[in-house]
Amino acid sequence: MKKNQSILFFTWVVSIIATLGSLSFSIINHWTPCSLCWYQRIFMYPIVFIIGIAFYKNKVRDIVYILPLSVIGMFISIYHILIQKVPAMKESATQCGPVPCTGDYLNLFGFITIPMLAFVAFLLINISAIYLLRKSN
Repeated sequence: MKKNQSILFFTWVVSIIATLGSLSFSIINHWTPCSLCWYQRIFMYPIVFIIGIAFYKNKVRDIVYILPLSVIGMFISIYHILIQKVPAMKESATQCGPVPCTGDYLNLFGFITIPMLAFVAFLLINISAIYLLRKSN
């Protein structure tokens, strides 16, 4: 496997882990996602299929299609982290659905939350995608 294919595969695995993780939080743990979590899912789930097809067809240039999804998803994650962790933003956050977006189902070490996990996944995908696009030019 070439280096670009390995990075594409790594990116695909990151998106699969993020997708399966979010599904397990809902299905296995019975945690109802808030509205911002749903938006992050909307931007993550298609990435699995787009990168999977790009990897299967060995078309590294197809990574360009996931970049808008992962950038938008990352910004939603950043906003979600801010309204969970910054007191001034937490106070200004409105109820965004049946479950408040300020709630913490998961809070490991005081900073690892579900939006933080999504942010890390989107960040890794963005870094990999930008690297692959630069190498393919």
